[in-house]
Amino acid sequence: MAYENLLFEVEEGVGVVTFNRPAVLNAVNAKTIAELGDVVSRVEGDPSVRALILTGAGEKAFVAGADIAAMSTMPPADARRFAETAHAILARLEALPIVTIAAVNGFALGGGCEIAMACDLVYASEKARFGQPEVNLGLIPGWGGIGRALEMNLTGDLVDAAKAKEIGLALEVLPAGELLKFAKAQAKKIASKAPIATAMAKRCVREGADADLRVGCELERQAFGALFGTEDTREGTKAFVEKRPAKFQGK
Repeated sequence: MAYENLLFEVEEGVGVVTFNRPAVLNAVNAKTIAELGDVVSRVEGDPSVRALILTGAGEKAFVAGADIAAMSTMPPADARRFAETAHAILARLEALPIVTIAAVNGFALGGGCEIAMACDLVYASEKARFGQPEVNLGLIPGWGGIGRALEMNLTGDLVDAAKAKEIGLALEVLPAGELLKFAKAQAKKIASKAPIATAMAKRCVREGADADLRVGCELERQAFGALFGTEDTREGTKAFVEKRPAKFQGK
C-alpha cells in the first residue's frame, strides 16, 4: 500500500517508516498520523516484521513537529481530537512487542521529539536537534513523552545530538551517513533473538518503569517462569549446550 506522507518497506524482517514531507521538514499533519496508525496496524498483524525503524526523508529533519500551518486555524475541539488520535497511535507504537528504533537524522521537534521518545531506542546523527518549542507558539506538547520533559517544555530550547546523548535522550550519536545503516544493523541483531523473550523483556521494562520495585520484580519473575514453557527457550538452551546457533520460531 502506498502512502501520501510516509514511505514503508520491509527488508529481512525489519520495517522502515520514513516520514516523507521534506519540503516542510517532515512536519506531521492529521493525514500523516492516520498513515502512521495504518503502519502500526500492519505491523501488529504481521509476525514476519521483527523490528521497526522510524526516520525522516531528506538531510534536515526527522520530524520538525506538527504542521503549524494546518493547526493554526484549528478550533479547540479539533485540536483535542488531533491530540487524542496521536496519543492513541503512539501508545500502540510503544506497545508493539517488537523493538522500535528512532533513527533521528535531523530536527526532532515538538511532536517529532515525542514520536522519537515513543520508540524503544533512539539513535541520532551528528546533525540531530531535539526540542519541545511549543511554548514559543503559545502551546504545550500534546502527544505525551518523558525524559527531561519539564525543562524542555518550559524553555523551548533545542538540544543538540551530543547533549541528547549526555542526558539519555539518544543512546548513540553517529555521522549522518552511517545513521540508518547502524539502526538497521541494530534492528536486525535484535530481530534475530527469540521473539517471545524480546517481547517479554520490553514489556517488563516498559510496565516496570511505571510501577514500584516490588511490582516490577514480580513482572520479571512471572515472565522468566513463563518463558520456560516456550519452544524458543528449549531451543535456545539446547543450542547453547550443543554450541550451535539457535533457530528461534517465536513459539
